[in-house]
Amino acid sequence: MKKRSKLLLSSAAALLFVGISNAYADEALPKVPPEPADNPTTAAKVELGKQLFFDPRLSIDGTVSCNSCHNVMSSGTDNRATSVGVDGQRGGRSAPTVWNAAFLTAQFWDGRAATLEDQAKGPPLNPIEMGMPSEKAVEERLSSIPGYVEQFKAVFGEEDAVTYDNMAKAIAAFERTLITHDSPYDLYVQGNKQAMSEQALRGKEVFEKSGCNSCHSGANFAGPTELPTGQGFYQHFPTYDSKHVKIYHLTEDKGRYEVTKAKDDMNKWRVPSLRNVALTAPYFHNGSVATLDEAVRVMAKTQLDKELSDQQVADTVVFLESLTGERPEISMPRLPDTTGSSLVGTVK
Repeated sequence: MKKRSKLLLSSAAALLFVGISNAYADEALPKVPPEPADNPTTAAKVELGKQLFFDPRLSIDGTVSCNSCHNVMSSGTDNRATSVGVDGQRGGRSAPTVWNAAFLTAQFWDGRAATLEDQAKGPPLNPIEMGMPSEKAVEERLSSIPGYVEQFKAVFGEEDAVTYDNMAKAIAAFERTLITHDSPYDLYVQGNKQAMSEQALRGKEVFEKSGCNSCHSGANFAGPTELPTGQGFYQHFPTYDSKHVKIYHLTEDKGRYEVTKAKDDMNKWRVPSLRNVALTAPYFHNGSVATLDEAVRVMAKTQLDKELSDQQVADTVVFLESLTGERPEISMPRLPDTTGSSLVGTVK
């Protein structure tokens, strides 16, 4: 792979939608994420969405729930290189964390879903993930659970409320509550200058002076949140050739190109959030890098063509650890039962 021009690195980072003056400003994470007008958040909808998020009956054999890959009792991911779906199948990409996903303007690594609602519709029908054959099959299964039928009617106010769209709306409403506030960085930005250690502040300086915030900007460290929904914020990865590209197989998956088939989207990815990144190893779209310090080295070389010293890497890691926020308390939900029969059959 030939060395690419730095213009590739900075093209999306021009931030035409928000202006250069706002691109690198320190921002605390907002307390409330945006929500679409057609899916307002209510307590009952969030509770329904939480049940659905934890319910493995959304998978064909009753073994995989949303929480299986996006564990909200922990990092919001499964800390695997690639997630395990029905029948032990593995996908080709690492599960992104669900924490703070509500602030992203496009979902999935390749941005193929515009909203959380769109994203929630994908996994149940994916043959490798949850394996349900159709939207109708999901609706029929949910309609066979009396407790869900009652809740869907109460939440959506419709007689035939158990629909695939409403399922996705409920899950998305729950996911919009998965916000991690009050990280040391947030507290520092809000005026508590003791919240970050001296080493974290040195790491912040390395992060900024090296140009990491050309892409990882904004309150979510994933690019501008002011972009229109579905616009997404993308960068080529890798941008520069290095030994890391071959070692970690960084170009084998073509990224957004698999969605658009546009030549310029080859090896282009939605910029992931760095919030809670210390908790979400292994790293990158293929989960190929096991540790955060190695991920910092790889990013510096492949995206910025820079070699960081061991001290700079250590300082940057401590800064990234300061982006770990307080996760809301989440209790395991009681799922509605079926009586006298199983929806997922018996073991054969």
